[in-house]
Amino acid sequence: MSPGIRLVLVVLGVTAAGALPAADDYPEMLAYLADSRIDGRAFAGANGAMAINLAAGDFNQQASVRSVAVGTHALASADVRQRRGDDSAPSPAQASAVIAGDALAGASGIASINQASGNRNAMSNVVAMSLAQRGIRETDDDSSLASSFASAGQRHVGEAGSANTVRRTAAVEATALQGFDGVLQLNQVAGSGNDIGNTLSMSVQTGP
Repeated sequence: MSPGIRLVLVVLGVTAAGALPAADDYPEMLAYLADSRIDGRAFAGANGAMAINLAAGDFNQQASVRSVAVGTHALASADVRQRRGDDSAPSPAQASAVIAGDALAGASGIASINQASGNRNAMSNVVAMSLAQRGIRETDDDSSLASSFASAGQRHVGEAGSANTVRRTAAVEATALQGFDGVLQLNQVAGSGNDIGNTLSMSVQTGP
C-alpha cells in the first residue's frame, strides 16, 4: 500500500483491565467505523495509467478497466458487469472517504479512482479508446465502445436491527489533484448500497 493511502476499518468493544471509560464514551467505543483516505503525496507526479481501488467496509465491488486498440481497422470495447447475491452486513456508524494533501498533484495520464467507505457498494471505471490509422472505424457513431453495468440482478440486504450510518463524509480537499492533466475518473462514496460508474468512449481517426 502506498505511503499516502490509509485504510481504517475498526470495531471497538474491548477496554483494558482497570481502565473503565466514562459512560458517555461507550457509544463511540462500540461504533463500527469505516475510514478510507488518500493523503500526503500519494501518486503525486505519477504519469501513465493509474487505477486506485480503495475500500473500507464489507461486500464492496470495485473495477477499473481500460481497452485500447490501434490499427488500420481498430475497435476497442470494454464491458463490466458486477453481480452479488444477498449480502447481510451492519452499516458503519461513521463513514468517511477523503482525498487530501497533495495526492495526485502534477500527475498526468488516465487516473481511475474507486473509493468507498461503507458496505455493499458497486463501483466501476471503464475507458475504451481506438485509434484507426486510416480513418476507418469498425463501429457506428451511435455505438457505445464501453459499457458498465453495476448491481445487475443484485439485492442489498441490511442486517436486521442495525443502525444506519449517522455521519458520512465524502470530500476532495482543495489541495488535492492540483495540476492534474489528462482523464480523471472518480467514484467516491461514504455510505452503503450505492451503485456508481464512469464510462468514457473515444475514437480517433488519423487519416483523411
